[in-house]
Amino acid sequence: MRIIPPGSGIVHQVNLEYLARVVFDQDGFYYPDSLVGTDSHTTMIDGLGVLGWGVGGIEAEAVMLGQPISMVLPEVIGYKLLGSPGPLVTSTDIVLTVTKHLRQVGVVGKFVEFFGPGVAQLSIADRATIANMCPEYGATAAFFPVDHISVKYLEQTGRDEDKLNYITQYLKAVGMFRDFNDSSQDPDFTEVVELDLSTVVSCCSGPKRPQDKVAVTDMKKDFESCLGAKQGFKGFQVAPKHQTVSASFEYNGKEYKLSHGSVVIAAITSCTNTSNPSVMLGAGLLAKRAVQQGLSMKPYIKTSLSPGSGVVTYYLKESGVMDYLSQLGFEVVGYGCMTCIGNSGPLPEPVVEAITQNDLVAVGILSGNRNFEGRVHPNTRANYLASPLLVIAYAIAGTVCIDFETEPLGINPQGKKIFLRDIWPSRHEIQEVEREHVIPVMFKEVYEKIEKVNERWNELNSPSDKLYTWNPKSTYIKSPPFFDNLTIDLQPPKSITDAYVLLNLGDSVTTDHISPAGNIARNSPAARYLTGRGLTPREFNSYGSRRGNDAVMARGTFANIRLFNKFLNKQAPQTLHIPSEETLDVFDAAERYHQAGLPLLILAGKEYGSGSSRDWAAKGPFLLGIKAVLAESYERIHRSNLVGMGVFPLEYLPGDTAESLGLTGRERYTVVIPEKLTPRMIVDIKLDTGKTVKARMRFDTDVELTYFLNGGILNYMIRKMLEK
Repeated sequence: MRIIPPGSGIVHQVNLEYLARVVFDQDGFYYPDSLVGTDSHTTMIDGLGVLGWGVGGIEAEAVMLGQPISMVLPEVIGYKLLGSPGPLVTSTDIVLTVTKHLRQVGVVGKFVEFFGPGVAQLSIADRATIANMCPEYGATAAFFPVDHISVKYLEQTGRDEDKLNYITQYLKAVGMFRDFNDSSQDPDFTEVVELDLSTVVSCCSGPKRPQDKVAVTDMKKDFESCLGAKQGFKGFQVAPKHQTVSASFEYNGKEYKLSHGSVVIAAITSCTNTSNPSVMLGAGLLAKRAVQQGLSMKPYIKTSLSPGSGVVTYYLKESGVMDYLSQLGFEVVGYGCMTCIGNSGPLPEPVVEAITQNDLVAVGILSGNRNFEGRVHPNTRANYLASPLLVIAYAIAGTVCIDFETEPLGINPQGKKIFLRDIWPSRHEIQEVEREHVIPVMFKEVYEKIEKVNERWNELNSPSDKLYTWNPKSTYIKSPPFFDNLTIDLQPPKSITDAYVLLNLGDSVTTDHISPAGNIARNSPAARYLTGRGLTPREFNSYGSRRGNDAVMARGTFANIRLFNKFLNKQAPQTLHIPSEETLDVFDAAERYHQAGLPLLILAGKEYGSGSSRDWAAKGPFLLGIKAVLAESYERIHRSNLVGMGVFPLEYLPGDTAESLGLTGRERYTVVIPEKLTPRMIVDIKLDTGKTVKARMRFDTDVELTYFLNGGILNYMIRKMLEK
């Protein structure tokens, strides 16, 4: 077993640069590398020709105990790439274009394989960027077969020559080595879709979803239209008279002004982009030219640079661009998931006051892969995904309400207008710097010491006890109640009788809405719990850091301030307690139902559970007493996690929705579970109004049914272990 210590980088980038073997050599027997990981962006390794995908943490726990993974044989969609990217286009622009396209095609639960002559125009870092965002377009895997460019990358990252030889020989011998310019090698696919890379333009995605691509030329107009549009994925519903409001504030002795669209967070972050030398060096070159032209940024903007590995810092320094990034405020703050997962830290208090007192739609701009509501920061209602170069550009501008074609980024001390086109490096210029400075010795030097570089990790004492010793005073790690009512003998399945609806939700409810990972709000149920144990707000930390404490995580379930609940017709981490007609925090309402012995259900729309493969998005609802979810469709990993916790995933029949069936959520629901269950069977749901609706039970395999009958995958594994 090889353990990479915390603080060494993002696992997906370390995997790409160091851990991946591509082909295994086991005593002279060769076979392809593969990977199943506990993070949805595990798919990044597909860019190197290693088939990999993410599973939920609950399923992974069972695998660690010896349970094999089961899945329905997926359809394979062929994604044909043609042409070449333009000289000013980045890999981020390509992946945001692909993400929007494949969301429209519909690839949830399917494999995507990239082929065609356009693939040969992409570096491995470009391919890995596209493969990384696979969860954002919904596919299970996004595979790029191995070709000569893959082998060159292995050489560039310091892999041994002997390994390169047997990798090439084996893959050619078994017909898995690809020449993307030879159409006779193209496989047969379930369906083929195409993208001409020459049509890709500079773009961002937002303000609330990764698939909502906006061309940079349209950003100003798009944001202004979002301001007044109805509350939704592309709307903030700001009244016309408030759309021109601005707020003055003082920071470090100087006065500044914020308005709708002002940038307050700018982060070069996330596994998607920081693994790619072309966009990282491109950002460095742009920063260099910006500084040389006399441009700077507003000091109140929260800037950060969090690479995915130490190699990035190495080549940024060697190429001479790191100092310029630092001068603009983009200092290395660490190696790992940061702003992209909500760990940006607090904004300056005067900035927060200006935003909240004037109800401003402030902006976060980040080179991340997710921008769901409430994820990046509670005070940035609009968040845009962009290349590292555009992150710097918008940060210098200080707003997304700018037309880069006609408006300058800024005016230098000499009074000259500096436009983005004056400092933007071409793809060719970036590639020249990359060829010179991203070299094998860097990777070897960083990774030779990666397992020993974290001194605090090295100093930890490892207990020798076979059983974990729980500390009852700890507010971080607590013995969970998942097995409290477990019986050795299997209990027959029971119908869910007279359940109340806890939440009535719409489309694209993400795992960030269900189980946020960011900071714990001071007025939340989790905050009250921690305060009751003697902690101050400074000590609350984040939900992500306290995922070992079920009491905190249950209270954090549906605690996202941007959760839109149809019962309330507004965004709030609250719901309607139907028997009393009171509006309560979601946890408090669930507790009241629990005390009355009443089961709960959730109504939802399309793509329920999209986003991170966050197991607490299933564990949390389980602890709240939610017995079933009735949705129009599910994201793959979240549905699997619900199954793993014994929560019923129900799906409306094609054409049915809550609206078409006249469901208000105020009804009481009885889900009739027959004695004999089969995968994907249709069951009756009886309402207290006398109406009966039908839904499909989303247990897709016999194995998943077995997990459900055991009350979840962990219960199944415990019983299986007891049999031994």
